[in-house]
Amino acid sequence: MENIFVIKIFVITALSFLVALFWMPFLLATLKKYNIGKKIRDEKTTPIFSRLHQKKEGTPTMGGILIWGTVLFLSILFFYLQVIFDSELLKHFNFLTRKETFLPLGALIAAAIVGLFDDLFNVKKIGPNGGGLRVRHRLLIYAFVAVVGAWWFYFKLEWSEIHVPFMGNFEIGWWYIPFFIFVIVATSHSVNLTDGLDGLAGGALLSSFAAYGAISFAQGRYDLAAFCGAIIGALLAFLWFNINPAKFFMGDTGAMSLGVTLGIVAMLSGYVLLLPIIGSVFVIETMSVLIQWTHRKVAGKKLFLSSPLHHHLEAKGWQEATIVMRFWVISGVSAVMGLILFFWDKG
Repeated sequence: MENIFVIKIFVITALSFLVALFWMPFLLATLKKYNIGKKIRDEKTTPIFSRLHQKKEGTPTMGGILIWGTVLFLSILFFYLQVIFDSELLKHFNFLTRKETFLPLGALIAAAIVGLFDDLFNVKKIGPNGGGLRVRHRLLIYAFVAVVGAWWFYFKLEWSEIHVPFMGNFEIGWWYIPFFIFVIVATSHSVNLTDGLDGLAGGALLSSFAAYGAISFAQGRYDLAAFCGAIIGALLAFLWFNINPAKFFMGDTGAMSLGVTLGIVAMLSGYVLLLPIIGSVFVIETMSVLIQWTHRKVAGKKLFLSSPLHHHLEAKGWQEATIVMRFWVISGVSAVMGLILFFWDKG
């Protein structure tokens, strides 16, 4: 019986890739037509970053639409196909269910819409230094989405336990709510920080969603695994055009939505404590920013030439493609390590 679910996940992943690949030229043409291009901040505020990335000025952004748009399309398509035709086969391919995928899909679209407006602010040079929303405003938005998700988990699904690998489940009561909020805010912000080089965030997200897709499948959460497959397929199509030199950028509409969704999928799997391992690249990037900020406050000067870490390496003379590929390797190995710990814990 499991064979049908394996086929389901692979078919949805492949379809997602092909659908995204098909309509990508239309999206790119639209972004170019309306001049939806990335604006690089002036050298007074970010001198090193601006110098290194000035050549990318005007590259189409909001490419994340390709990812969440494809996932939304396939979710709705298979849901209504099985309703209209009342076919057992089509019912197997529907992966939109209240128990497993309503919340992550809803969060994906909600965060994507917010990110879309942030991208537009950047394009129109609205906001501080013409860079869109401030960090604190983004964190508040992440927190709002996380509060809705925490409410759903705690009151609707009645979840109040966390699983600690090799130690078991622990009842934490209402503390589950702030813990959930922290996970979502931290994950989404980390993904946003990582989205700074061609293909970097996309590749790291690909490994992370693949790992949690495998975990979901092993748990019998086949719809959640299929949902991860849809994201993976769309991400692969996105990366086809995002690798250096990028045809377009993910933008906040992609980074925000996928970061929030990754956190929610991790919470749904019950193995959220493996997320720092599976998503080690996001942790490394965030820690580099925190270390930079702390060092400036304490010592009065920067520790890194620029932050996050990928910009420091770039400023040191590393080629962009070299940084991205090495971070991909780290991300892939980390995802495998997370899976090893999951299966070891699962017994």
